[in-house]
Amino acid sequence: MSATKKTIFERLLDNEVIPMDDPDYGDIRDAVEETMGLNLKLNNAEGLDEVRKYLGEIIGTEVDETTTLFTPFYTNVGRHIKLGKNVFINHACSFLDLGGIEIEDNVMIGPRVNISSENHPTEIGKRNTMVPLKVTIKKGAWLGANVTVLPGVTIGENSVVAAGALVNKDVEPNSVYAGIPAKKIKEL
Repeated sequence: MSATKKTIFERLLDNEVIPMDDPDYGDIRDAVEETMGLNLKLNNAEGLDEVRKYLGEIIGTEVDETTTLFTPFYTNVGRHIKLGKNVFINHACSFLDLGGIEIEDNVMIGPRVNISSENHPTEIGKRNTMVPLKVTIKKGAWLGANVTVLPGVTIGENSVVAAGALVNKDVEPNSVYAGIPAKKIKEL
């Protein structure tokens, strides 16, 4: 029985820490370059149907007609983004998705929201290493303008993250979080 070697993208989704001198790291650069071309088309699209078409090409699956994305939108690779139905993503959002970003149904994302599923160690000698951790935004959540969500975070179902918050830990369901770092301020 022969073992099939995982791609670097499968390894990233498995939260494998990968140094930038990994022999497969060039595959990431190639994917980023491909996505850059699709992002250019997406951000110059003339209507929401065309936006969904190019977003679908970026993420590698059809985008539901109930999902709305206002451009500009930025992502480095895109193929690790999963979108539910009736998702709204406002202008100027940026998703770094190598570790995986899952956005469930009925989620609202305000303008200039940054979601990163990628990090690097703080140790000087190890900074050239990718540390992927999936981000999950559960059903019915709402991220206000200028929210930043860091790797490994889950935003709980029906929760609200107030504008300008920095989310570095999981957000409980049915709650409102605000601040830097984000803290629970009330239950819904």
